[in-house]
Amino acid sequence: MELTFLYSIPRTELLDGFFMFITNLAGSYGQLWVIIGLILLFFRKTRMTGIAVLISYVCVFVFGQTILKNLISRPRPCQVDLDFPMLVARPSSSSFPSTHSAWAFGGATAIFMNHKKAGIAAFAVAALIAFSRLYMFLHFPTDVLAGILFGTCMGVVAVIICRKIRMRREKA
Repeated sequence: MELTFLYSIPRTELLDGFFMFITNLAGSYGQLWVIIGLILLFFRKTRMTGIAVLISYVCVFVFGQTILKNLISRPRPCQVDLDFPMLVARPSSSSFPSTHSAWAFGGATAIFMNHKKAGIAAFAVAALIAFSRLYMFLHFPTDVLAGILFGTCMGVVAVIICRKIRMRREKA
């Protein structure tokens, strides 16, 4: 059923180019969110948001990329259907959860919880990144959905951690 959904996504040269751009923008390990987090650190007004984005990224890397992917070890759609024409090299890593989606939604959540307007833009980028994982035939829909939920949770946890740090500093 999930493969049927992936096969039903319309693909054109224009969309191929667009989603290749989105995939490259995100980076092979979601580095876009590290860059955004680091940029936010430079400004006093956004410093705690930058820290939250980076905490979320690390949490997704440790718990999603390192632990969950290896524990669940689900094959990717491109590993199940070897005849599907790929736009990128077939990864050898596992599929569940989509850590690209998790990094994107973790970062977007951290930004949104502190800066609503910028967060809406970040969620738009995150949604494009998540959909690109389906378009590129790299993840099943449930991988992406799990990544979105997991990343959102990590973003919330990161913001809570940062707020507690801020409260402790203000008390001291």
